[in-house]
Amino acid sequence: MNKIWLIIQREYWVRVRKRSFIIMTFLSPLLFAALMVIPALLATSSLFKEEKNIQVLDQSKIFRDKLKNTNKIKIKYLDQDSLQARKNFEQSQDYALLVIPNMSIDSPTGFRLIGKKNISLDVETYLEEELERIIREERMRAMGIKQEDLEKTKAKVRIATQTQEGKESSSGVIYAVSFLASILIYMSVFTYGVQVMRSIIEEKTNRIVEVVISSVKPIELMLGKIIGVAGVGLTQFLLWIVLTFALSSAVMALVGGDKIAKQPIEQVQTLENPDLQRKAEQTEIAPRIEKISKALSNLNIPLILGAFLFYFVGGYLLYSAMFAAVGSAGDNETEAQQFTLPVSLPLIVGFILAQSIINEPNSGLAFWLSIIPFTSPVVMMVRVASGVPMWELLLSMSLLVLGFLFITWLAARIYRVGILMYGKKVNFKEIAKWMFLKN
Repeated sequence: MNKIWLIIQREYWVRVRKRSFIIMTFLSPLLFAALMVIPALLATSSLFKEEKNIQVLDQSKIFRDKLKNTNKIKIKYLDQDSLQARKNFEQSQDYALLVIPNMSIDSPTGFRLIGKKNISLDVETYLEEELERIIREERMRAMGIKQEDLEKTKAKVRIATQTQEGKESSSGVIYAVSFLASILIYMSVFTYGVQVMRSIIEEKTNRIVEVVISSVKPIELMLGKIIGVAGVGLTQFLLWIVLTFALSSAVMALVGGDKIAKQPIEQVQTLENPDLQRKAEQTEIAPRIEKISKALSNLNIPLILGAFLFYFVGGYLLYSAMFAAVGSAGDNETEAQQFTLPVSLPLIVGFILAQSIINEPNSGLAFWLSIIPFTSPVVMMVRVASGVPMWELLLSMSLLVLGFLFITWLAARIYRVGILMYGKKVNFKEIAKWMFLKN
């Protein structure tokens, strides 16, 4: 046990002291924060508010003075023929020319939007929506329906979702937590599992392992590497959690998140203009923040974090043992790569199916994939946020532990032979023989 502990210490400190580890540990939370904050800042920045002038040649006379300006799009109406309008547009600095042919409201076709460059999607979408709005209003007027009467018939419905115990929940919050947990486990198992494989290949290529094996047993060396890298992963995750929490708190304090959350909803409802009211309601974030906050507070955070740490460690130990076995089977990383995909395929399948299981966390497929040790690290984390019966969680955890012990035993039998095997092309048939070789 003392020898294993020495190997664990070496594997841990060699990686933790690396400059790449320190940089990524402190840089990753900043990158995550930037991905959330920068798009919001850019959306409100003047860099993306370049004014676009749209010339409109309305030959039908239906849309005259009815297209609305926005902060980014300005409408100019023309009183020219088609050829002259096209010539003037080419000489101007305006963004695009919208040509509306002579038509009737019953068959609105033939619209053309001419741009000097490719037309942006937001401009095209806005003009289509405005034309549709005007056509709808003209048809309503022809049928004797007033726009004011139609607005009075509209109703906005918000459903408050609750659990059976009466606690408020949010499918969006559950989806986000489940997906984030599953993708973190998926990526971390691959990242740290491959580190174990590369470490074994490096020592085998440099013939260092021949010296080390003279002092320790192969299984001790393999377990030391696996547990040492696991410690590196846990250290990095714990630092990410602390740094992310600190950064998010700082950002919320900086942008005044508490003030936004406390903004009264009635402030929006006092607007008299229906169009402005509708836009204000669409941009009102206070109810959403309040619902998200309540949903997060009602989640069983200790259970989710505990399950995450367990399935991260369990999934990593299971797959790193297999990666260690395939790493010992090749003389270099290229040879070992042929075994990587078959070994990691169950995890990949679990992650792909987990994206559908998020919507059906209690289905039969979800149950079996969360029980099977090879897929349970990803799939069970998808289900935990939605609520899983305790017996299913305990059964899944027990099988994962048993699966790790069995796979580690098999991997050790492969590792003890493969680590000293050089210059021979190995296939799965050969690896299977190594499992049954006597000491």
